[in-house]
Amino acid sequence: MRLSTKSRFAVAAMIDLALREQSGPVPLGSIGERLQISLSYLEQMFSKLRQQHLVESTRGPGGGYTLGRAAQAISVADIIIAVEGARALQMEAATGAGEAGCALTQELWTSLNNKMMEHLQSITLCQLSEEQRAKGGVQVAARPASKRGIFVQRKPEAPKATVPNSVFALAGVLGTSR
Repeated sequence: MRLSTKSRFAVAAMIDLALREQSGPVPLGSIGERLQISLSYLEQMFSKLRQQHLVESTRGPGGGYTLGRAAQAISVADIIIAVEGARALQMEAATGAGEAGCALTQELWTSLNNKMMEHLQSITLCQLSEEQRAKGGVQVAARPASKRGIFVQRKPEAPKATVPNSVFALAGVLGTSR
């Protein structure tokens, strides 16, 4: 089993999303600011999460991401498999010279891998978000409704007369005489 930084970031981002789900779609930029993760990295992760139907995206003003399923139905294992691939939680078999010693302990590592997989499948996103709420360290503020989806049209500026707008005005500027 290999768990990378990508897995940790994905779980943290999903917890952040679950905490703020009640206030509507959550923009990736705001998740990135809170967790200090670059926007491009989050876009790659959320693309994989969306392909596995763990999140849904909403475009346009006031858009962002919401959970694709109920938080109770998403396990930590689901998140890790989505961003790392199905092989992330599988034990790698011993192949090649020098790894003969691994074959002697293969049952131990397989058993350990199975226990970790069971544990990750038993932890839901709902549990993790409730733990964060119980700690009280997370401030969840609703987004102001006045900024969502409202387009304010700017007043047009008067055109500046820096260039003649007709042939007659051009003749007047050049001052041609006959």
